[in-house]
Amino acid sequence: MRAGVLARRSRDLRRVTLRAVAFGVPVLLVVSALVFVLAEHSPLDPLAAYLGARYQDTSAADRAALSATLGLDAPWWQGWLGWAGDLVHGDLGWSRVDTMPVTEVLAQRVGWTLLLSGTALVVALVLGVGLGVLAGTRPGGRLDGALTGLAVLLQSVPPFVLALGAVLVLAVMLPVAPAAGVAEPGALPTVAGVAAHLALPASVLAATMLPWMLLGVRTAAARAVTSDAVRGARARGLPPSVVVTRHVLPVSLGPLVMVVGARVPDLVVGAVLVEEVFGWPGIAGAVVSSARALDLALLAALTVATTAAVLVGSYLADVAQLLLDPRVAVDA
Repeated sequence: MRAGVLARRSRDLRRVTLRAVAFGVPVLLVVSALVFVLAEHSPLDPLAAYLGARYQDTSAADRAALSATLGLDAPWWQGWLGWAGDLVHGDLGWSRVDTMPVTEVLAQRVGWTLLLSGTALVVALVLGVGLGVLAGTRPGGRLDGALTGLAVLLQSVPPFVLALGAVLVLAVMLPVAPAAGVAEPGALPTVAGVAAHLALPASVLAATMLPWMLLGVRTAAARAVTSDAVRGARARGLPPSVVVTRHVLPVSLGPLVMVVGARVPDLVVGAVLVEEVFGWPGIAGAVVSSARALDLALLAALTVATTAAVLVGSYLADVAQLLLDPRVAVDA
């Protein structure tokens, strides 16, 4: 019987993977093409961003020649096909804004974004699961009401407002944490320095994710405490801590996995906003600068990468749901 269950799970995982690939590849192609389409219809002038203060002193003939050299006057489909062809060969192109290969820009910035997002996600998960179980195991109580109200309040505040408020209170009025960057001005980053500068932006980003995690776990836990399994465990005289850890908590984690997978776009958007407010050297600065300058090689790479992160997050959530809940099956 166990062999049959394993075979069914293996078959389901293959189906989920094939569906993810069949859906994800066309989405990434369309998203990357849209970057070039929208750039062609943008009112921004990439040549003006490239030349900067020299733009006004450059003659019309020199501007036209430089646009042709940089490929700025090519139709969108030609630029997209050239970018996609280079991508197939592992070349992400050259960033005009940073004057270096796009791969180097990503190598310098992605690690900082992963550090911020990963830290915030771990903090939000620990608090969301812990507080959600506390609230859900006592539905209707004062603690449940207070935690639910806090979650609703946090959820109603836009991330950039929360970030600005945190800077005002915790970095200016009560200077308990640095407000920007990863090190003091003129100093090289150190482990202690990065940890100190990480505390405030990671806390703000965690606070933006906490409400939906807490509420999701709270709902699942409240449903679990009324289940036959929990009632039976209590009837057998098991301690409350054992009932929670062995019966309530496992049931609450399944829906949380799906919620986290579905809210990956919120994590990406929240990370970009928080990075901008706190001057964190992640991908947010590259996204903003490349969009303003229509640096298409960098902008397309960042857009495709963030879209891929969302798709991978959704896929991993589906896989985790299959592995955690034996009742879940994939339709043929």
